[in-house]
Amino acid sequence: MNDEIRSFAMNVTGENFRKTDFTGGIEESNGFFEISELSKRGYQLLKENRISDAIDCFSKILIVDENNNYALVGMGDATRKQSRFKEAVEYYRHCLNHHPGNNYALFGLADSYKALNQYHQAIEIWEQYLIHDNKNNTVLTRVADAYRKIRDFKHSRAVYLQVLEIDENNPYAIIGLGHLHYDFKEYRDALYYWEKMVQTNKENVDIRVLTSIGNCHRKLKTFEEGIPYFEKALERDCYNFYALFGLADCYRGMNQQHLSLKYWNRILEQDPRNKVILTRAGDAYQGMNDFEKATDYYHRALNIEFDTYAVLGLAEIAKAREKYGEAIESLLALIKQDPKNYRSYIKLADCYIKKSEKNKAIEVLGGFQKLGMRNMLVIDLLDKLRA
Repeated sequence: MNDEIRSFAMNVTGENFRKTDFTGGIEESNGFFEISELSKRGYQLLKENRISDAIDCFSKILIVDENNNYALVGMGDATRKQSRFKEAVEYYRHCLNHHPGNNYALFGLADSYKALNQYHQAIEIWEQYLIHDNKNNTVLTRVADAYRKIRDFKHSRAVYLQVLEIDENNPYAIIGLGHLHYDFKEYRDALYYWEKMVQTNKENVDIRVLTSIGNCHRKLKTFEEGIPYFEKALERDCYNFYALFGLADCYRGMNQQHLSLKYWNRILEQDPRNKVILTRAGDAYQGMNDFEKATDYYHRALNIEFDTYAVLGLAEIAKAREKYGEAIESLLALIKQDPKNYRSYIKLADCYIKKSEKNKAIEVLGGFQKLGMRNMLVIDLLDKLRA
């Protein structure tokens, strides 16, 4: 018998077997136990989420029958519920060594590998499961999801479509296809699938579908079309981060900074130390020429942690106030710390241009190119200066 299982079981039950107060538990009867009833009890306890009691039941079975498939799967399910996925893998594998093709063990093993982010192993096990049940949509969507996680577009799409051949309105496959196309930056195709979810379930569409559609429009820069979806999501949950962020970013993209601020600040009410949102709000105030508030937000971000965009924002304010020396000093320090950020070079070159020091601007942009970096904004500005 597996020493680990025996040791664990003995710790739970003690060396001497005894009657338990579980209905249908162990009974002393010539050294034999009511395994079947104890197994049923264990699974009932799992349904009730009484995991420790279920483990107690299954352990007692394994003391007498170390290869009992019900107890091994039960122990796998119990440890998986406790997020002890490596232990769950051992129990399921033990079961499959003695009961090849056990569907419950295969399913549990694949889900455990998925939880461990071992997607290749999960796919291999799920495909073994499908040998016995090749039209199981639950398993097929899991396989497609796993292929998506390892960025295998072709196989993921094929399996999702296989699900839709069996059930044309399967929500998991439709949503999965949306995520798949989104992950590969095929935003119009992602929209097609997510909008299909809205059409088939108008009254109760998942809030995540609404924000996903909104995000597609953000990526496509069709900001006005994205706004209604984020607003519908906020009607469901007025604190939803993705809806608030989406609305703020859409208004930012439409250059309506006063409206974007409304939503940046609503996020900050919930999360006042969110560095990214503080710099976004600072940018909005800067865009409105409210330099005092912009400076305050940038400094609040920098008080949390160094932030490139906050420093860039402060340099931009110094430049707007014609304090070019202050801006140049900040940007040179930033380039030293982050030499691959093209924005710093463009802003620094602009400072030199404002000071009528064209050659220094050319030198700065040329320094960026010497790093082997290629950026069209840098190239265009350099060509313009050299013309």
